[in-house]
Amino acid sequence: MLTLFRWLLRLTIALIVLAVLSAVLVWYFAVRSLPDYTASYSVTGITAPVEIVRSTENVPHIFGKTDADVFFALGLAHAQDRLFQMTLLRRAAQGRLAEVHGPRALPADDLIRRLGLQRAAQASLEVQDDDTLAALQAYADGVNQWIRIVNDGAMGRGAPEFFLFPDVITFWQPADSLAILKLMAAAGTDSAGEEILRARLALAWPERGMQIVDRAGIPAALPDYAGLFPGARLGAPERRLDPQADYDPLGFLRPEQALGGNAFGAEAQRTAAGAALLANDLHAGLTVPSLYYLARLELEGGGVIGATVPGMPLVLSGRNPTLSWALTPLDLDVADIAIEEVQPGNTDRYRGTQGWTEFQTRTEVIRVLDARPQTITLRETQNGPVVPGLDPGLRDVTPIGHVPSLRWTGLSQRDRTMSALMALMRAGDADQATRALADVVAPALDVTLAQGETVTRLAAGAAPQRADDHPTKGALPSPGWLTETAWQGTVSLATQARRPQDGLALATEEPEADGLRHDRLSGLLGGREVHSRDSFIAAQLDVVSPAARALLPLVGANLWFTGDPAAPGTPERQRQDALTLLAEWDGAMNEHLPEPLIYAAWMGALQDRLVRDELGPLADDLIRLQPHFIDAVFRDRDGAAAWCDVVQSAATEDCATIARQSLDRAILDLTAEYGPDVTSWRWGDAHQAHHVHPGLGALPALGWIMNITQSISGGEFTVARTGMIGTGDDPYQAIGGAGYRSVIDLADPDSSVFITSTGQSGHPLSRHYDDLAGLWRRGEYIGMSLDPDLARAAAAGITTLTPAE
Repeated sequence: MLTLFRWLLRLTIALIVLAVLSAVLVWYFAVRSLPDYTASYSVTGITAPVEIVRSTENVPHIFGKTDADVFFALGLAHAQDRLFQMTLLRRAAQGRLAEVHGPRALPADDLIRRLGLQRAAQASLEVQDDDTLAALQAYADGVNQWIRIVNDGAMGRGAPEFFLFPDVITFWQPADSLAILKLMAAAGTDSAGEEILRARLALAWPERGMQIVDRAGIPAALPDYAGLFPGARLGAPERRLDPQADYDPLGFLRPEQALGGNAFGAEAQRTAAGAALLANDLHAGLTVPSLYYLARLELEGGGVIGATVPGMPLVLSGRNPTLSWALTPLDLDVADIAIEEVQPGNTDRYRGTQGWTEFQTRTEVIRVLDARPQTITLRETQNGPVVPGLDPGLRDVTPIGHVPSLRWTGLSQRDRTMSALMALMRAGDADQATRALADVVAPALDVTLAQGETVTRLAAGAAPQRADDHPTKGALPSPGWLTETAWQGTVSLATQARRPQDGLALATEEPEADGLRHDRLSGLLGGREVHSRDSFIAAQLDVVSPAARALLPLVGANLWFTGDPAAPGTPERQRQDALTLLAEWDGAMNEHLPEPLIYAAWMGALQDRLVRDELGPLADDLIRLQPHFIDAVFRDRDGAAAWCDVVQSAATEDCATIARQSLDRAILDLTAEYGPDVTSWRWGDAHQAHHVHPGLGALPALGWIMNITQSISGGEFTVARTGMIGTGDDPYQAIGGAGYRSVIDLADPDSSVFITSTGQSGHPLSRHYDDLAGLWRRGEYIGMSLDPDLARAAAAGITTLTPAE
């Protein structure tokens, strides 16, 4: 027995030593990939020495002799801090995620291959102007130089994630940057998804289904979808991607989380300092690191500072010495679904405008980690690529014997958007910027410009031209064989910049006619005669929900303070306590309050109860609250109160009954999760910002280390927007928000402030991995200046690049 004990003790000690040695080894290789920001490198590809001056927040200020040298250094700096993120974005744009993520990434790869983003990017490379081509090549050279430095110096493959993924780091190509821009364009619009949802709702209840998503700009008289396609029948819905159960490796391209943003400006007559103010926040999925990266470039025409996206040599939002610019996605219908009839007995042909036509076909092979390669056949029609996997509900609206294809402006192979944005970055005034933006194709953008004392606003992008006799006006999928459904070309929108009449300009990605966030922001700006940088910050961080303010008095009109006081501890008393809290609430979605949680649960339960009996399983796909629909129901606009009656029941329910039942259901669910005391519930307990690492975030142990989770204020309709999952066991989890914010004061440009949602570095062992996350959550910012002396005075490290002899 003693001998056995001794051997067990020795074995235990050996296992402990082995575990310690393994941990030390892992730590050593991980630390090797941390860049030294004070190092000097001899590199090929630059004409003169370049300095990358790092601020205390790890923001690079890049100084070089030529623009090409500066873009080279930007590529190197991006690769130093975000190489894994860059390669993942490139794989996403190429449809090659399954090579490192396995079968779970196959649907994403299949769709991207069918869209052909990389092919369109490669073709568009030929139409870029000379300055842009030079910048793209110099940027790619800088990225590749860092890859060589990592390989030559055995610096941990450049990022610790590469040890866990069998990823061969291929050299960067100029077309890769264009492909990432195409990928962002795809994330910036949900035009096709909205068409599909309308068609599914029309099939579910032809008379009233589209009331749920009715909005300004949609034609009132649309044809009966079942009449357009007699074979279309709403069946069992496709299984949706559950963001909680099925990890999305694209990260910032989560379902229902398109890119968005706010931009607003004030002219000198509306500011305290007598110069223009400009604010911008860019919305994306909450990933770690953030999609955005702060940088300053000292170009030959002057300094440029603001938000970049690793993988592209662009400052997307920011300022130069004379001009500031802010971007939001434009509310423009840039995509249509065409339903193509396949020839009976011959699946290689479809019905075109001139009769039966051969599909253009090709095959591609998708390599899959730990699985057999998948060969897919890609088909294309005169309308665009065939995309059966574009949306989980697309099968519902595609009749048997038909296939869906996609018309989208982003598929253009002569897309000069990169050149346009490069020219915007260098523009000296609003007129130059307007001329430059005429070349934007996709994404379509709402651009706000500030110069001196003035603010201007313009739309940029390619707008599809639809025939006057188009049967669905682009609001529903349409027959692909009809000549009247074909686009009659596109037209550039950036023809004229306009100044605001009242000195205030604002834009969101919502339609202005029924955008609740737009209306709230308009009220905040218009409520003050004079603005300052601080008032712009306050507006940008506003967490009051206009949806809550509009819906609660309406939905609860017959419930406030009714009935006798109930005994403590009863469901009736809980309802009374909840209503008392909501009656005194100002609509602020504050993480420390119970009212936002009660409101969100109540409205969610109410919407589900209104539509469940009519739509059945399709109700599961309505994961976002539709405030305009609920408003129409309780005001009985166009007979919408009919939704309150439960068709399966013998009785006729009214809206007050449905409102009370929904509140009881919400309280019951919240009690099970947070206990019976209504006043102890907190919005922040349910509304957690979940910044997911796109490579390791799904792994149980590493995900706990790599992901960043923090309670946060705000909601879907607040100016400080936080998009929620809306389904599953954790529906209030925030998975989208402002990945970047800025407020630029042209009276004192060096006092302008910026922030991203996590940190500059993508390395989990770097102190800059999450050092900005706390500031972002608290609504704080960092300063960034174009003054070279200020940058050098506060330098935390200077990387020097010298030309190799």
